[in-house]
Amino acid sequence: MAKSYYLDNAVLQAVLAAVQYTSPSAVYVALYTAAPGPTGGGTEVAGGSYQRTACTFGAPTNGALTNSGACTFPQASAGWGTITAFGIFDAQTNGNLLYYGNLTASKTINSGDQLTFAISGITVTES
Repeated sequence: MAKSYYLDNAVLQAVLAAVQYTSPSAVYVALYTAAPGPTGGGTEVAGGSYQRTACTFGAPTNGALTNSGACTFPQASAGWGTITAFGIFDAQTNGNLLYYGNLTASKTINSGDQLTFAISGITVTES
């Protein structure tokens, strides 16, 4: 996974310039049919009952952490397309992109499907 420029700047300021960063009270996973980059962008899924889903993460070990609970999206009421990437945001709508990455395998979501990232299905690393 990669870190957004928003988060890069916030961490640099917090560590080296004494500018306080307040962690979000919750983080949300978003799905993309075209991947975002460090400044955001990409094509986030829209419609068909899609919404970002809250996800919890455990404590980091050796510069990495994984989701500590399953991250389950609503059941699609229409096709969402082929999901190729995901992002982690600090808000359920709008907000700031924190991390982003590609799926290990693309997944087409049709009406009636429900996508879940299993426990430890998302790994965030710092390098």
